[in-house]
This record gives sequence, C-alpha cells and structure tokens, in this order.
Amino acid sequence: MSELLEQEYTIPIDEFNAAISDGMFVRVRNMLDGMAANDIAMLLHASTPKTRAIVWQLIDSSIQGEVLEDLSEEVRNSILRTMTPESVAEAAVNLDDDDFSEVLRSMPDKVYRKVLKSMDKQDQARAERVMSYEEDTAAALMNTDTITVRPDVTVDVILRYLRLKESLPEATDYLYVVDKQDHFIGEVSLAALVTSSPTKLISEVMETDFEVIPASMHESEVASLFERYDWLTAPVIDEEGVLLGRITIDDVVDIIREDAEHSMMSMAGLDDEADTFAPVIDSTRKRSLWLGVNLFTALLAAFVSSLFESTLDELAFLAVLNTIVPSMGGVAGSQTLTLVIRGMAVGHVNEANSRWLLGKELAIGFLNGLIWAVLIAGVVALWKQDLMLGGVLAFAMLMNLISAGLAGVLIPLMLKRMNIDPALAGSVILTTVTDIVGIFAFLGTATWLLL
Repeated sequence: MSELLEQEYTIPIDEFNAAISDGMFVRVRNMLDGMAANDIAMLLHASTPKTRAIVWQLIDSSIQGEVLEDLSEEVRNSILRTMTPESVAEAAVNLDDDDFSEVLRSMPDKVYRKVLKSMDKQDQARAERVMSYEEDTAAALMNTDTITVRPDVTVDVILRYLRLKESLPEATDYLYVVDKQDHFIGEVSLAALVTSSPTKLISEVMETDFEVIPASMHESEVASLFERYDWLTAPVIDEEGVLLGRITIDDVVDIIREDAEHSMMSMAGLDDEADTFAPVIDSTRKRSLWLGVNLFTALLAAFVSSLFESTLDELAFLAVLNTIVPSMGGVAGSQTLTLVIRGMAVGHVNEANSRWLLGKELAIGFLNGLIWAVLIAGVVALWKQDLMLGGVLAFAMLMNLISAGLAGVLIPLMLKRMNIDPALAGSVILTTVTDIVGIFAFLGTATWLLL
C-alpha cells in the first residue's frame, strides 16, 4: 500500500528535468498529460524561468486555466506575460467563479482590459460580476454552483429532480431553501432527503438554525468560522438576505495555507507570493528594501552604543559582554511576538483580553529576567572576578527581558490598530526596541556604577 501511495503522489521532478534537458519534449508532453493541474503547478514552481516557458507550451490548453489558478501570483504573472489575450480568456473562462476571479485579479490592468475585450458578451458579463466583489471577501471566494429548492415542494419531487440532473456540484452536502425572491430561508441536507418520508414537505425537514456568511465578510473570518464549526460548505448572502452562492472547504484550505505562508514569509520581510526562481534583479530589488530598514535599525542601535564610547574606551571588556543582553531580549521578545501574532490571526487575542495577556507576559519577563540575571551575574562574577560587573549585567538582563515581554504584546496590537501587518513590521520594531533598551540599560548602568 505504501508503495502504491508513493507512486501516486510523488512528482517525478528529477525525471521531468532530465527529459527537458535532453530535449525529449514528446516524453515531457506525455508526462504532463497524465498529471493533475496542481501537480503541473508544482513542477512549474520548481522550474527555472527558461524551463517554465518551454513547459507551458507543452501543457494541454484544456487545463491551462486550472494550472494558472494553482500558481502563485508572481509565477502566474510571468506566464501571463507570454500569452495572448485570446489564450488567457480561453484558459480562464472554464474556471469556477472564485478561481476565475483570482486569475483576473492577478493580471495587470492593461492585460485585464485586453483579455476582457477578447471574451464574448456572456463571459464579459461574468467577469464584470465576479470583479465587482471586493478582493479577500466571502463574495470573491464563493462559487455560484448551488442547488436551490422551494419550501413548499415534497421530498419526492426534489429526489426526482436530482436524479434527472444525474450529477451534483462538487462538495454538495446541503441544498439551499429560498423563497420566490431568492431570499435564503433554510437548508436541507442530503442525508435528511434520503432518510425522510417522500411525502414530507421541504419546510418540514429543512434546518432553520443555521449560520450564513455575509458577502462582505473578510476571508480570514470565513476560515475561522469553517474551523470553528467544521463546515464543508456554507451559504453566502447579500445585505438583503438574497442567496449569492456558497463557499466550500477546499477554498478555505487555500486561505489557511496562504495565511500561514504569509506569516512565515513576512517575518523575513518577503512577499508570500515570492518566486524561488525569480530573476536575480527582481529578487535583489524586493529584498533590498527590507535590508535597508534593517540597516537603519542597526545604525540606531550603534548610535546608542556610541553615546557610551568613553565608557567602552576605559572598560574595553564591556564591549565583549555588550551583545549578551540585546541577544537575550531579542529571543524573549520574538517568543512573545510570535505567540501574540498567532493569537491575533486565529481570533484568540482581542481588546477584551489584551490587558490580561500584557500582565501575563510582563510576569513571565520578570521571572525569566530573575532566573537568567542571577545565572549571568554568577558566571560574569566568577569569570572577571568582579561582583559589581555581574550585578550590572544582571540588572540590564532583567530590564531588557521585561521590556521584551512588554514590546512583544504592545507592538502587534498597535500595528493592527494602525492597519499595518504585525507579521511584516513587528519583528524589526521589536529587535530595535530590545537592542536599544539592552544596550542603554547595560552601558548606562555600567557608566553610572563602574566609572
């Protein structure tokens, strides 16, 4: 069984690259014909720009749209630039509404307008409709492939109707009950339909105790609701209660994955859609901004150190110990910052409990400060045979770990209030705070007590 699973899910990247290198394009095409769209997208992500251009020409046009939807925005845009508007339109129009919307939104304006002109009137109307919804909302995430029923028909009628359809939209677990104006009034599960008496009315077997998703709800809130209630699907309504469509669990999984990638990449100052194999100039340009910010904060910490230049001249051994306090503060602060950002992302941290959390982290900072202050004081006192120096380092350690706990909570809360992504800017600000407080506490106290 394990061998079967490995054969089924392992993507032959090495074999694929070898075939490309040897110019065996017929073999490459045959390999691509047997792959799912998401596996082809994985291959494209793992390929250099030159190889991508070759591979894209060998992909069957009938699944190019699905492949585009599974690509990161940066890789997708690099491929879109090589396609004609007509071929983009042909690839995109067969996608579900949410995927159709995502592909269209990733296009530059000029490309989008050209693609729109190349579509027929029906597809243009569909494109304008899906693009009318705000990005990152439930409406932009939903599909319109719902099955609706009236409350005054019998179970038998609905079952005969479903048999005539011969198929159901993917991931269908509920049929939605609407009135004549398409206002959402309830839902009936497939399980209820097949286990109820055929003569019962839908109004008798439908559920009215339900949760609906407003079209304007942010996608992260949608993901939280799916996680909380273990939904497979959920209906989306507008402000008047009219049923617009539904969101399925596969779309929510994508949101959760994207949020996780965003948090991880933002900590390093990188775009979560960054292309691993992007051209050197593009990657250099995107990383330079963050490196410049980091250089500025490092210069700020160096400036604080320069205020105590005379102290360092007279007590040169302080320069050796000066890195210990900021380093410990940075680690402690990062622990708190990561915990708080995660709590904010999943909805656990809010204004109601933030004060309690602040008090907790201050207490942790104080206790950790005491533990490591005593330890470092003992080590330095024995090493340098100077009890006063050990005490100075211990005091600075205690102050910096307390400030690290304080900053780790307050920084993400303040950034969120300012509509700035805490994951993107939090770590840089935290490092600056712990470096400056650590240096100032250690060198300032040393200047006061040791000179």
